[in-house]
Parts: sequence; structure tokens; C-alpha cells
Amino acid sequence: MDGLVIKNTGSSYLVLTDDNIQIDCKIKGRFRLKGIRTTNPVAVGDRVSVSIAPDGSAYITDIHPRRNYIIRRASNLSKEAHIIAANLDQTCLIATLAYPVTATTFIDRFLSTAEAYRVKAIIVINKVDLLQTDEERELLDAVTYLYSSIGYRVIHTSASTGQGVDELRDALRDKITLLSGNSGVGKSSLINALIPGLDLRTAEISQTHLTGMHTTTFSEMFPLPQGGYIIDTPGVKGFGTIDYDKYEVAHYFPEIFRESAACRYGNCTHTHEPGCAVLQAVDENRIAASRYASYLSILDDIDHEKYRKGY
Repeated sequence: MDGLVIKNTGSSYLVLTDDNIQIDCKIKGRFRLKGIRTTNPVAVGDRVSVSIAPDGSAYITDIHPRRNYIIRRASNLSKEAHIIAANLDQTCLIATLAYPVTATTFIDRFLSTAEAYRVKAIIVINKVDLLQTDEERELLDAVTYLYSSIGYRVIHTSASTGQGVDELRDALRDKITLLSGNSGVGKSSLINALIPGLDLRTAEISQTHLTGMHTTTFSEMFPLPQGGYIIDTPGVKGFGTIDYDKYEVAHYFPEIFRESAACRYGNCTHTHEPGCAVLQAVDENRIAASRYASYLSILDDIDHEKYRKGY
């Protein structure tokens, strides 16, 4: 029988079959022998085939082709990557500008990955009710303008006051959406606001480090009352990119890609070459310095990985 993976606990997978039956499944060992360089050969959102053994245990026997997915470099050094979710209509990156602060490098790495794997991205700036000073409100306006001018939709929300929740709910309607972000950005609280009665566990921010503490320990898909699904995932501290070609990284930064059309050389890396339109755009503030720094950080990752592998 076929079905949809709706939960991944790390040791087993919950599959919703096409007959609307939920089955706890293991995976056949052969998935780990196919050269799949990921910590999780099966991800939430995957369409799979399931078979029932004579003893009643269920196994995932095949993964159907994915139309897309979001992937990041795994913290487990023995593997290459971790697939966060598959077969998405869009992804929402939940970010905060205080309590805790989401680094623009994290935002840019996530957005570039969404571009690379052809997943529409929305930026949700949560906890805007905590931004009280003029400087904090100016930062909110500046970040919103930066990403809106590139072409990303930016939604302001507060799970505690309800601000922006209706706008977010409309954006999620009838879509399969991955929700991701650092720990502590209020993702679980937003989901509780979107799905009354779900009551996901939430935690206070660590006052010592002003960082979040993990409350979600596995990935799970939830149906939305207005139609569609959201995929909740554990909060992540960093977002390592993977499998990028250094000459293609600019493709995943829309404003850099647009400016690169005027570069003198077709294989320009936008770091030192004469006649580089991207460097000129950075000098003239048509490309944000923070975005260009994020672009350079990914190039550094690629060079470091080649050095590590000896080529």
C-alpha cells in the first residue's frame, strides 16, 4: 500500500495510508546501503510504499520520486546531510529580531537553499510585540524592506497578541508548508495559534544566553483547519549548505543573479574580477552588505569542503 510520511521520530516513521490508516513503520536496511548520504533516507512529506510482514510489523519498502525538498548539512559528521522535509508547496522561515536574534546569515542560507531546491519561501518575523524601542522598530522596517525588495513576502506576527496570525493563516491555506527556524523563535506558539487545541509544548527563552531551548524533538505534519498542512521541525542553530557549485551560488541570491548579467566574465565569482557588476552594486548599496557577506560565507564553505576532501 502507498501513503504519506507524517511523522519521523528518528527510529520509526508514521505513515498515513491512502486508505486513511496510520501505521508505524520501520525502514528496510537497504535504504542505508544505496549511497544515500543523509542522516534520514526518509523524510516527512515523502510518498512511500509500505508492506506488512507476517508478524504484523510494517516496513517502508520504496520512496516515490520527490518533486522537491529542503536539505541542510548535518551535525552528524559521519553523514553528508539531513533532509528536513519533502514535497513542499512552500516554506516559512520563522525569525525573530530579539529574544533571540536570528542572524541574517542564517536567514540567507535558508533562503538560498529554498531557491536551490525550488521551494517558494516566506519570511515570518515573529515576536514583533517585543520590539518596543525606536531602534528595534527601525531594525524591523529595515529587515522587512531588505527582503521585500528582493522579492520575498515578509509577514509580521506575534503569537501572544495575535498580530499577523490571520495573514499567516491565509498564506498557508491549501498548501503543504514547512515551518523552520532557530530554537526559541516561537514556532510552536505560532502553530498553537494556527491550530486551536493542538497545544504543542513551548519553553521559555534561556535568559543566560537569550537563546531558545528545543521543545520539538521530531518532525511532524499537521492538517490545518482551513485546508493544507504544516510540517513542524526541531529548531536548528545553524544552517549549513551542501552540494553547491561555487559558480552557481549567485543563482540562489536573486538580486546578485540579476546584477551578474552585466558582469564582464561569464564565470565571474563576484569576489575580485575586473568588470564585476555585482561588486559595483555592493559598492553602490544596490546589494545589501549583509547579503553579500552571506554569499561569501557559502563560497568559504565550498572552499573549506574541497580542502577537507583533498581537492
